[in-house]
Amino acid sequence: MASPNLQPIRLIPGEVAKPPSPGMALCLSGGGYRAMVFHLGALLRLNEAGLLKKLNRVSSVSGGSITAGMLGLRWNALTFNTQGVATNLVDAVVKPVLDLADHTLDVISIVEGVISPFKSIADEIADAYRNHLYGHATLQDLPSDSQGPRFVINATNVQTKVLWRFSKPYMGDYRVGLIKNPTLELAVAVGASSAFPPVLSPVELKLHSEQFDPTTAGDLQKPPFTTNAILSDGGVYDNLGLETAWKEYDTILVSDGGGLTADDPHPHTDWTRHAYRILELLDNQVGSLRKRWVVGSFQAGLRKGTYWGIRTNIADYAVSTPLNCPFAATTELANTPTRLSAMGENLKQRLVNWGYAVCDAAIRKHVDPTIPVGSFPYTGGV
Repeated sequence: MASPNLQPIRLIPGEVAKPPSPGMALCLSGGGYRAMVFHLGALLRLNEAGLLKKLNRVSSVSGGSITAGMLGLRWNALTFNTQGVATNLVDAVVKPVLDLADHTLDVISIVEGVISPFKSIADEIADAYRNHLYGHATLQDLPSDSQGPRFVINATNVQTKVLWRFSKPYMGDYRVGLIKNPTLELAVAVGASSAFPPVLSPVELKLHSEQFDPTTAGDLQKPPFTTNAILSDGGVYDNLGLETAWKEYDTILVSDGGGLTADDPHPHTDWTRHAYRILELLDNQVGSLRKRWVVGSFQAGLRKGTYWGIRTNIADYAVSTPLNCPFAATTELANTPTRLSAMGENLKQRLVNWGYAVCDAAIRKHVDPTIPVGSFPYTGGV
């Protein structure tokens, strides 16, 4: 039964909600390297099923933005066959991102950012993304709307309390306004989206007021909001990367590689660590509410599509011939720490396999039951 309390998201106060357009969007959650690699498996399965090429939008936050940024940068180099399958996705996107997971970025960037008199921790993270993935590519190197999906990389504007969006057509938020056709480096945009608080956050963008389109002015199109944007991880506001896709399209695919705050029988009582624990609980609750909201909205018929998560029990989809994914093994993978910390080859392959397998079950159950069952990208399963 549809719930009368479920309503379409409204991003701007007083905005009149419009019906979604026909089209398909993919949302990639945060979760550090764990989510980044998990999403690669989902991309492989969506590609095999011919769904990757059908996407109209890719919306991402945090660790999901690392993967989305590489997919967007290489989109125009992908070779799609007559079945709409990119035959070079592994070489163009998957392998470079997996290679990044061989390197620890968080601790090294923190140390170098603390001791450097010239660079912040956020600068060090952006440098690492330049060196390993994006080079000096900018948002203008993403595909245009006529070439492929629009890639929207989301950060949180700490000043205005709303999502700050990076894309090829614009960057900004509805309260400050938009900078059209931004030439910001992709490494900086992904760095802002994945600036996990408290240590990798904030990212400070030095801007000029005249860059903002006055026709997009919100209530805060004035200094210092237009001269110095203070940004944090996109997951602070929306850890599923949902809002920038949900508002636009009628079919939503959600890949969730997010973490879960662990139980703690003896939580710290000193104010610093206790405050951090409370922030973890708040983040966990917001993420849980988002998940329940999106699944409930599918059930209520507000949108078509499906959700799959790193903590999902694949048996819950009740599809014929699911790939063999014991819940104990996938729970172990889901408990991989939310870090930008080097992973071994075995862990990377297991996470790719799990992202592939749970996406396979989700799309065969809720998107197209005629899609043939897939097979693990790597031997060994999960």
